[in-house]
Amino acid sequence: MKNNNAKGILFIMVGMGIFSIQDALIKFIYEDAALYELYFGRTLTAGILLTSYLTFSKQKIILKTHYPFLTIFRVICFFFGFSLFYVSITFMSLAMANALFFSSPFFISILAMVFLKEHVGVRRWAAIFVGFVGVYIVLNPDFENFTMMDLAPVGCALCYATSMTITKVTSDKDNVYTQMIHLYIGAVTISIIFFIFTGKGQFNTFTDPSFQFIFREWFTNPMYAWPFIIMMGITATFSFYFVFSAYSIASPSTVSVFEYSLIIWSIIIGYLLFDDIPNIRTFVGVILIISAGIYIYIREKAREQYIVTENPIR
Repeated sequence: MKNNNAKGILFIMVGMGIFSIQDALIKFIYEDAALYELYFGRTLTAGILLTSYLTFSKQKIILKTHYPFLTIFRVICFFFGFSLFYVSITFMSLAMANALFFSSPFFISILAMVFLKEHVGVRRWAAIFVGFVGVYIVLNPDFENFTMMDLAPVGCALCYATSMTITKVTSDKDNVYTQMIHLYIGAVTISIIFFIFTGKGQFNTFTDPSFQFIFREWFTNPMYAWPFIIMMGITATFSFYFVFSAYSIASPSTVSVFEYSLIIWSIIIGYLLFDDIPNIRTFVGVILIISAGIYIYIREKAREQYIVTENPIR
């Protein structure tokens, strides 16, 4: 029974804290590894740990999906969505990147209305509008220094929302571990394809550090970078364990609200490790985003239409 809310809240906050550490590790080493080298190593490590856990706990590993086309599309959306997020960390503070990523509940609500035919009333539309106002305030586009790259975390949120909307459909027949394994297999496969075509750094002709991160040659500094990359895979595994445990032992509509603790963790980690201090404008935008997201959770619970609240945001 999903009634252990106190333990679930603790688990979700620990999971979000570990996610913030993973993000900090990316920010530490992005100048010493390629994006998809990092993605490959992180995912391979997490995949090995997951399959080891399933093997030792004597749970059946099921690779077959009942929705092959939707699964492939979900994997692609998830992969490139978090590619955008990892790139955003190279030029944004952890707090800003995660605050913008939390626009995903607004996209999920819109996609659920369009594709799942769920009803979104006036009050939820108002919350979505307020949330996007918060996104605008955090971005603070002056249209002189603003670039499309500044929208990378928002692009990640949209891709993630698409992935979670598909998960709403596929979860009736594919269990959570099957879907996670698909994400890992897909990420490793796509990363290898990138290695084949870009792994020698032949397209790394950019001066911008973010684009260098994308197209840098692989394995240029493995002795330094790969311990961090492996640690990312380990932290990701523990994060997912705590998050999915929270959703399994407690009420999803309760624990989902505490996913916003990731922003608080990101502010703390960003300050301690990178001396990043959000300004007043960012705080105002974050408050609007969190308030709008929590209101959407409340309205979903009131109407018993669970699409945002029943799936982890990270």
